[in-house]
Amino acid sequence: MSEPIETTDDALLDGKVRLRQPKEGYRVAIDPVFLAASVPAAPGDTVLDVGTGVGAAALCLAWRVPACRVVGLEVQRALGQLASRNIDANGVGDRVSVIIGDLQRPPPRLAPASFSHVMANPPYMESGRVDPAPHAGKAAATVEGEADLAAWVRFALLMAKQNGTVTFIHRADRLDALLALLAGRLGDIAVLPLWPAPEKPAVRVLVQGRRDAGGPMRLLPGIVLHRADGGFTPAATAVLRSASALPL
Repeated sequence: MSEPIETTDDALLDGKVRLRQPKEGYRVAIDPVFLAASVPAAPGDTVLDVGTGVGAAALCLAWRVPACRVVGLEVQRALGQLASRNIDANGVGDRVSVIIGDLQRPPPRLAPASFSHVMANPPYMESGRVDPAPHAGKAAATVEGEADLAAWVRFALLMAKQNGTVTFIHRADRLDALLALLAGRLGDIAVLPLWPAPEKPAVRVLVQGRRDAGGPMRLLPGIVLHRADGGFTPAATAVLRSASALPL
């Protein structure tokens, strides 16, 4: 039997979302919050959060759009169990759930083309190009394993309904690879850079497209995250604290 994970009690969206997460290894930062803010979910929509982890993005989206339904898929059982506890702690078990399973061998409960929106925050780094983190949980969250970026894209496209959206947050230096995988498979693609500070290159990008759409790609102005003094800008604060939507 595996040892229980030591956890901490944290919060997102200025305390609106309660979050229990591992004390060691991968820790939730701002990426899942921005991912959730960019999904154009409406009341009654169904959303799949691929690689949900402890449920950060799923819970942020559920708080912002109270009448949507969110399903998280997580391959690591311990994280999926934490996500279920977080769902219960936030009182949204009637419309947010977690399935423990592998995107390369999708659980039968996940029917293709059944979600209005699919969102994903995949591991950012390619296997073999970096030394993995010493903590196994952090390594799994940050370095691609058996499922590479192409596998994540294939699965996201498989799950999205006709005219449904697919949204990724990823490293800016892998934008070319992500766009190549989406080319000809999504339309109306929008790319929104997240600039860490004024006059600094983007580190993260949000990429969103729509299945069976034919519109051209748009490169959006992006958001500067930090002021010169290190604090968050008003635009970033609106997302991180006030749960504002981030339309793409």
